[in-house]
Amino acid sequence: MLPVAHFHRLYLTHRLVLSICLILGSIPLWAQSDTDSTNTQRLLLLLDQFQQGTVARHGTVALSVRRVRDGEPLIGYNSRQSLSTASTLKLVTTATALAVLGGTYSYTTVLEYDGQLRDSTLTGNLYIRGSGDPSLGTWRYSSGGSLRSPDLPTLLAIWSDVIRRAGIRRIEGRVVGDGLIYNDPPVPDTWPYGDLGNYYGAGLSGLNLNENLYRVFFRPGKTVGTAATLLRTDPPLPYLTLHNTVSTDAADTGDQVNIYGAPLANQQWLTGKIPVDSKEFSVKGSLPNPAYFAAYALTEQLRRDSVRVGNEPAAYGSGLPAPKPAGRRTLLYTHRSPSLTELAQQTNFQSVNLYAEALLRTAALQLNPGVQNTDEAVAAVAKFWRSKGVNLDGFRMRDGSGLSTVGGLSADNMTGILSRMGAERTFPAFYETIPVVGQSGTVRSLARNTAAAGNVRAKSGSIEGVRAYAGYFTAADGELMAFSVMVNRFTPGQNRALTAQLERILAAMVQLNGKKE
Repeated sequence: MLPVAHFHRLYLTHRLVLSICLILGSIPLWAQSDTDSTNTQRLLLLLDQFQQGTVARHGTVALSVRRVRDGEPLIGYNSRQSLSTASTLKLVTTATALAVLGGTYSYTTVLEYDGQLRDSTLTGNLYIRGSGDPSLGTWRYSSGGSLRSPDLPTLLAIWSDVIRRAGIRRIEGRVVGDGLIYNDPPVPDTWPYGDLGNYYGAGLSGLNLNENLYRVFFRPGKTVGTAATLLRTDPPLPYLTLHNTVSTDAADTGDQVNIYGAPLANQQWLTGKIPVDSKEFSVKGSLPNPAYFAAYALTEQLRRDSVRVGNEPAAYGSGLPAPKPAGRRTLLYTHRSPSLTELAQQTNFQSVNLYAEALLRTAALQLNPGVQNTDEAVAAVAKFWRSKGVNLDGFRMRDGSGLSTVGGLSADNMTGILSRMGAERTFPAFYETIPVVGQSGTVRSLARNTAAAGNVRAKSGSIEGVRAYAGYFTAADGELMAFSVMVNRFTPGQNRALTAQLERILAAMVQLNGKKE
């Protein structure tokens, strides 16, 4: 196989001839004698046309295709340029977590108390101690309040029942949310401020709950331009101050609300518009202090269940100092999360940023117990893949989810990691965590009725000015291939044309041969 760097030099004349022939509707004899070369040339021509056309001429189109069994590159087009990956970065994160921790790994969250329990009175504090589980109290695995992974109301009821069964009817201390496993800022410092108050910008805590989000409900005004009324939040958050300037827009205009806030700050600003034709309209925001919310929610549940709690809830972790140790703690209950394989699938199928950030930090702590922040976690991940022989020139990972606007990888970085992952024992599980184009996850509507549908497994990525896909496909000769395609700084307002171009590239890509030897 020819090195990627030689493609343009070797095929320049052939591509020019092929371009003319394809336009005329014929294929030259030299191409007819080499089907693989023809398919390669077709794909390179599509990439050239894409790069030079109105959609991407002011930006960059990149593609890397690499054989999985030996990491041999098949195609490279701008593949060494470091570009924004958007959420395709979650593949690096989930691959690392599965390779390092194993598919059966699960998080634990415990209830425990200190002090003395005598005559149904606890003279001490009740603690919820987290280990960074991003799925605690999520609705994603619940079916009628599944005990395997209960949603928030079911989980709170379970905790309350455990406490009452232990004979506790009065707590003279307080309920404390213990998120001290992480004591750095909840969000990477490269995340845009405008994202932090919205659900997809929820920060990571050592104690997460309900995916660190809440819903805020509005009633639109009667006419366009009038103020929208703030009705309530779910769950209730009376300690959170919401400044509402949301107004009413025309029918069918959808969600135009943005929530501005910061981690650990109990004030948020609601701006933007909601459509006039909705009875109620809800948007999702991020909890500024998840550990405190966990303590508050359990305190309220206990009070509803006639357990007296003498003091208001408290929390520490994420920069909030811990109190002086009050003595040995007694274990009441241990909650286990779904398996890492299940969490990784949700991360890749639904593109949940919080899950990705949690998996990044947990894997990094396994690699290096001294890791204390996101930057150090990223360094641990890079060291891990370099130790596997992956070339990470151009690797500028800044978080685990791809929300950072300054991070970047090259397409070759991505396929290098994906192909090397093929040698890990957890690869079959990892492969299944990636959605199928035209069928599932965030790519279920992509490239339907094309050769890519049902063949390509891909994680999508999309932030302002960026569209990307990465994953695996089976080549025409049966070889498993890794790929990464990224478009950065495409022309605004060209989303449909952009999608159509990418669908053509994916369909052409699966016609390649892996060149079995």
